[in-house]
Amino acid sequence: MSDPRSVLVVDDQAPFRLAARAVLRRLDGFEFAGEASSGPQAIELADTLHPSLILMDINMPDMNGIEATRRIVAGHPDVAVILCSTHDPKDLPAEAAASGAIAYVSKEHLAADTIRELWETRTSGHFVSR
Repeated sequence: MSDPRSVLVVDDQAPFRLAARAVLRRLDGFEFAGEASSGPQAIELADTLHPSLILMDINMPDMNGIEATRRIVAGHPDVAVILCSTHDPKDLPAEAAASGAIAYVSKEHLAADTIRELWETRTSGHFVSR
């Protein structure tokens, strides 16, 4: 088996970070690499940890997840970012699709199968919203 893909979890709310870690424990081939509670911290950890995947909250103080994603993907084009929030997909900010993220998933739908499916289609060039 190849090395597991590392995942960085970014959210300003600790309960969601804990929930995301629980989802990752059920996801073969992926491992929790670290967590950040802000956009600037996410950028710093992306530079240090070089994760394969980032689960990124959209709404955070200091710097939102869309801007953090834009900066991370600019410096690390091989990283896959899945934006997460409580937005209904039809109410997603327009700039989300242009941020460099591969997808958006409502936090209530974040599951191991969803992450795996989005990972497997990450190179399609299409922004997926669920």
